[in-house]
Amino acid sequence: MAESIGSKGLNPQEKYKPQGIVSLSNRTWPDKKITTAPTWCSVDLRDGNQALINPMNYEQKLKMYNLLLSLGFKEIEIGFPSAAEVEYTFARSLIENDLIPDDVTVQVLCQAKESLIRKTFDSIKGAKKAIFHLYNSTSTLQREVVFKMDKEDIIKLAIEGTKLVKKLAEETDTEITFQYSPESFTGTELEFSKEICEEVMNVWQPTPSHKMIINLPSTVEMTTPNVYADQIEWFVNNVTGRENYILSLHTHNDRGCGVAATELGLLAGADRVEGTLFGNGERTGNVDIITLALNLYTQGLNPNLDISEILKIRELTEECTEIKVPERHPYAGDLVFTAFSGSHQDAIKKGIDSIKDNQKKEWKVPYLTIDPKDIGRTYEAIIRINSQSGKGGVAYIMENEFNCVMPKAMHPEVSQVVQKLSDKIGKEVSSEQVKEEFNKHFVNINTPYEFLNFFTNPSTKGSDFVNCCLTLNVNGEEQIITGDGNGPIDACKNAIEENLGTTFALCNFSEHSLEESSEARAISYIQVKNTQNDTSCYGVGVDANIEKASIKAMLSALNRTLI
Repeated sequence: MAESIGSKGLNPQEKYKPQGIVSLSNRTWPDKKITTAPTWCSVDLRDGNQALINPMNYEQKLKMYNLLLSLGFKEIEIGFPSAAEVEYTFARSLIENDLIPDDVTVQVLCQAKESLIRKTFDSIKGAKKAIFHLYNSTSTLQREVVFKMDKEDIIKLAIEGTKLVKKLAEETDTEITFQYSPESFTGTELEFSKEICEEVMNVWQPTPSHKMIINLPSTVEMTTPNVYADQIEWFVNNVTGRENYILSLHTHNDRGCGVAATELGLLAGADRVEGTLFGNGERTGNVDIITLALNLYTQGLNPNLDISEILKIRELTEECTEIKVPERHPYAGDLVFTAFSGSHQDAIKKGIDSIKDNQKKEWKVPYLTIDPKDIGRTYEAIIRINSQSGKGGVAYIMENEFNCVMPKAMHPEVSQVVQKLSDKIGKEVSSEQVKEEFNKHFVNINTPYEFLNFFTNPSTKGSDFVNCCLTLNVNGEEQIITGDGNGPIDACKNAIEENLGTTFALCNFSEHSLEESSEARAISYIQVKNTQNDTSCYGVGVDANIEKASIKAMLSALNRTLI
């Protein structure tokens, strides 16, 4: 039998050491809140692309690039031009075909090596402006295991790379913004991160009017998000020249906390976020910009990205990356606005009804942090029915998909019918199946009493009464019966009691139009209590004539008490 995690021989204390914490006694980020959206930089075309099983071809990259433009990204990392010819060619194509809007800055990634830096500058020749993103790894582990270099060698590499970028930037017509990343920042000693970034800034000489970008990557997410926030705040407090640089975050999702780490990093003082749509990236992915942006939106903040058609964004992203967005993905997944639980369904229905009834502007619906309509989704998918569902869910389906506004007292009866079907088939019941069960068990039920026709005459009992002549098919035999009452329904009820020997009471009644045209059908809901067998049931009648619909509803309910 295989040993499980934590069993003898697999003691995690022996194999894994916890990440150290940051000594930050005066931290301020826990008491802050995000008040504005950060500058967004999409790295879908670089970090996202290199993580694909099948990297995007030119057509897919161009489609993704155009999607990013349409969403409102003003900074887009278009690739790693020195790493592959397809990356170089794509950068040249955007520039030579004038595909970069004036208000958009493309970003290119490059390692701190002379040959790669020169080729990267060649790739952006002719661009109006660009962000040159230089990086080298600084973490303790990579220094020791990968590069076999000490701190001085790592700093020298960064300085020499920055000097060359500065020289080539002065020789080009392209307006260059310099960005430096100490790769694997989360695995780097904070004092060393400070030292190497300050050395780079000393070379580049940024100013408040011509800032550089310092990007602090959580290249590997190694601990809890609060520690990353502490690292960011420590950096802000200790690195000189804060007015001269934009602080950027680039988080990965190895521990599943990329979004949380980024949000806490923003609280800690960061200005900018690099990430991908839906979080595609190396290993478990980059931070998900769609989720981050909509998290801001639910807090009443404008994310400065247009995510009003999230399903179209998802479709195009899946087409370009050939990776499916999971069903439970925040905001974009097929099922994230779907409730199967009966209590959830009931609460959601009541919340939406409250907004409609009171014409409220503020969104307050239990279990839904965002109005699905704001991002191009519909209410139809919010509530779906299976064996876990309840009366509120069925009522929601009937009202929102079929315009049947059932009285609340009727909800349990309809729910029981649908529940039996769900238990029988052992899977989700579709909206059409809900409607089919509703029609089958409640609408125009015609056994033993089938409605054929009726008309009214003046009553001999006075002006407050009408006389009803009701034609029924009773167990296969046509019968014409009459009765008087204070209205057509009451008159037909009395006709049945006086002529057919069935006694019953009318308990509840409601009606409305099913459509909005002049030819709209009426739907009536009536609850009947059969006084002979003490059974109460609801029935539904549908007809173009509202009086006929009501009589059919009464007969449907009565017939159901006799089944």
